[in-house]
Amino acid sequence: MPLTFDDLLARARALPRDGGRAILGIAGSPGAGKTTLAERLVRELNGAGGAWAAHVPMDGFHLADAELDRLGRRDRKGAPDTFDAAGYAALLRRLRADDPGEVVYAPGFERVLEQPIAGVVPVGPAPAARLVVTEGNYLLLDDGAWRRVWRALDEVWFCDLDEAERVRRLTARHVEFGKSPEQAAAWVRRSDEPNARLVAASRGRADLVVPGAALPRGGGRPGDRR
Repeated sequence: MPLTFDDLLARARALPRDGGRAILGIAGSPGAGKTTLAERLVRELNGAGGAWAAHVPMDGFHLADAELDRLGRRDRKGAPDTFDAAGYAALLRRLRADDPGEVVYAPGFERVLEQPIAGVVPVGPAPAARLVVTEGNYLLLDDGAWRRVWRALDEVWFCDLDEAERVRRLTARHVEFGKSPEQAAAWVRRSDEPNARLVAASRGRADLVVPGAALPRGGGRPGDRR
């Protein structure tokens, strides 16, 4: 039987065991629908006003533009070395430790400013947040601090959207966020697609490959490089 979103929901619900916390990672190339899937899972798991699951995106660990300028990496924003991967791994370790009574504050990402914002995603202790869903391009990279990210996750799913549709969504998203069609297409060619090839090479490490047919409709929000 083909995999469905309901199958994914059941699998996510079963991850936490023995009253503890589990961390689910959702990886995939830019535009593959990671954010849409993560948000839909958390919304469905929480139901009517619950707090059983929390969404902690990788994008809060973007380096600020001022630091990217200092490092000479601004024109490659979104590449693996434009994130604080070690900081992200440290946050995941804190979330896994789940100290009683402790609220962990994770960073978010401001889409209009395209800058990380500290402390805007509160994650309460289990059982209030028994499942943390985190998503981003590089969760399966076997390199440097990204390897520590991968090892901190209970499972990692890979969103495998049709390539033509992924690029179409990605380009349309950049246009919606303010780029001209020409600028959007150029950014996809220069920045997003080299990153996409790197991400695709990590697909074999995933615990589950999610086909496009099982992904919720959508594709993330404008300006979201996932």
